[in-house]
This record gives sequence, C-alpha cells and structure tokens, in this order.
Amino acid sequence: MPRLAIATALSLALTAPALNGPAQAQHAHHPAPAAAQEPASSRAFREAAERMHREMAIAYTGDADRDFAAGMIPHHQGAIEMAQIQLRHGRDPAMRRLAEEIIQAQEAEIARLRAFLARTAPR
Repeated sequence: MPRLAIATALSLALTAPALNGPAQAQHAHHPAPAAAQEPASSRAFREAAERMHREMAIAYTGDADRDFAAGMIPHHQGAIEMAQIQLRHGRDPAMRRLAEEIIQAQEAEIARLRAFLARTAPR
C-alpha cells in the first residue's frame, strides 16, 4: 500500500503544473498581466503581431518570387501597424520619426510587391 500512495503522490505532483495551466508555470516574480491590466500599447502590439503572423501563414506555391511577395505584404503591414501604435503611444521624438519613416518605406514596398503579383502569373 505505501508504494501506491507514493506513486499517486508523485503522479499528482508531476501533473499539477499542467492542470493549473501556464499561468502557474510562470515565474512568481514575472506573472503574466491580466488582460484588464495590460497597457493599451502592449495589447495593441500583441494584437498586431498575432494578426501579422496569422496573415503571413500563406499557402506556399513553390514559386519563390510570388511566395516571397505574398508573405512580405502582411509582414510589412505588421511593421506599419506597429509604427502606428508607436505614434499613438510613444513619446520619444527619435522613435516617432523612425515610425513615420517606417510607415512611408513599408507602404512603398507593399505597393511594389502588389505590383509584382499583379503583373506576374502564378506558375
């Protein structure tokens, strides 16, 4: 009987972190912020990154040129969104200028990528 008790206790000890979820596995000094406590800029950055990664999950065709263009468009759009978030929430003048430059550059690159896709037929 003692072996069964030890085995049960060991089993519970090993599975308890998984049952309690990822928040319990977090370091006590750095718990994940609750959504209501998350700063607006952090929430906006996280949402933009999640959206960018979802949209970058394209169906690859084997045509490296078209796949590159199709994947880079949402990547660049994500950079634009992050720069817009910086402009809404950031205060540093140099970072604000950089965000404005990024928006301008990424918009131009998206236009080039879309033009390439429009003028080339899928293989």
